[in-house]
Amino acid sequence: MAINLENGRNKIEWATSRMPLLNQLRERYRRETPFANQRISMSIHLEAKTACLAILLRDGGAQVHVTGSNPLSTQDDIAGALAEAEGIEVFAQHGVSTDDYTKHLVQTLAHQPHLILDDGGDLISLLHADPQEQVLGGCEETTTGVGRLRRLSAEGKLLFPMFAVNDARMKSLFDNRYGTGQSVWDGIFRSTNLLIAGKNVLVVGYGWCGRGIAQRADGLGARVTVADVDPVRALEAWMEGFNVAPVAKAIREADLVITVTGCADVVPEEALRAAKDGVVLCNAGHFNVEVRPDTLADMAASQRTIRDGVEEYTLDDGRRLYLLGEGRLVNLALGDGHPVEIMDLSFAVQALTLEHVLRSAPLAPAVHAVPEDVDDMVARMKLKTLGLEIDALTEAQQTYLGRTAS
Repeated sequence: MAINLENGRNKIEWATSRMPLLNQLRERYRRETPFANQRISMSIHLEAKTACLAILLRDGGAQVHVTGSNPLSTQDDIAGALAEAEGIEVFAQHGVSTDDYTKHLVQTLAHQPHLILDDGGDLISLLHADPQEQVLGGCEETTTGVGRLRRLSAEGKLLFPMFAVNDARMKSLFDNRYGTGQSVWDGIFRSTNLLIAGKNVLVVGYGWCGRGIAQRADGLGARVTVADVDPVRALEAWMEGFNVAPVAKAIREADLVITVTGCADVVPEEALRAAKDGVVLCNAGHFNVEVRPDTLADMAASQRTIRDGVEEYTLDDGRRLYLLGEGRLVNLALGDGHPVEIMDLSFAVQALTLEHVLRSAPLAPAVHAVPEDVDDMVARMKLKTLGLEIDALTEAQQTYLGRTAS
């Protein structure tokens, strides 16, 4: 099937017109070229908004190599349109095999990058298997990727500084909660065309992403149950008005199960065997290991694709279990990902963090927090675009708080 590059260009133009923070940064980047003579490798869900980020970094003077961070999230019309841009090379295709996905990652690193922008940690994993001395550092935007980084750091194996963009306030409080909260339901609506009001929805994981998903489910009229291994989060969910139960118990009544933990096997075989007929299963975590397709296939007497992105597994007793998007990120495998305005915030944080890496080099090989002034700058930029003003502390108030803090 021919790729409609004009469609890809139009999608990028649409996203660009609604990303005021990246547009403000672009004006400065074209003047100052903070990434001049720098090579940046990106592994990211390749769609219109991420194309805007790649173009921004290019406009800042960088040579940019881009690949996808999930085989099903690359949009080919976007990848093709982005590949037309001078100074950007793209290695990505929708629906590739695991081997080709890895090949694209390797190709993205072949130009000896100075900076890394990762989503999920696959680029970092390859760089630690085959180190490159010129890498100055980079940033990671996901819970899963930051977890992988912290394990490397704890083992004393992290080779260069990486910034945990996922933990920045302007990322986690907005991208994870409002972005995931909306985009997951977008993917579910597109793929199932089902009513949510009155359904029993089980949300597995109550971090910021899980909170957003549960809140939207409640707003849609669902009866929401939360499962989480953290007792504090479970209590928070209860105080928010949600039911709380273990997965194996809650799944018996669930019409829809959404996993969002970043962990493996959170809906294991024994829980799946307790699920009722017709349950819809989907994942909003980075990898397709929270509900495993191979486990469902081993359990099933028969299997078929019943709608685009919806796989039906029929058990020996006739019960049917449905998995969306091969168990991959439902909001990107079956949707367009987070809303444009949300990613404008997150990508502004990432661009400014990469600037910080360059200005501060060399830094210790550790997992670093995004500087508070980056968070504050992005928040103030966004408030200004909304025409909003806030108060400022007086000198006397600052002195008072300083005395109190001491």
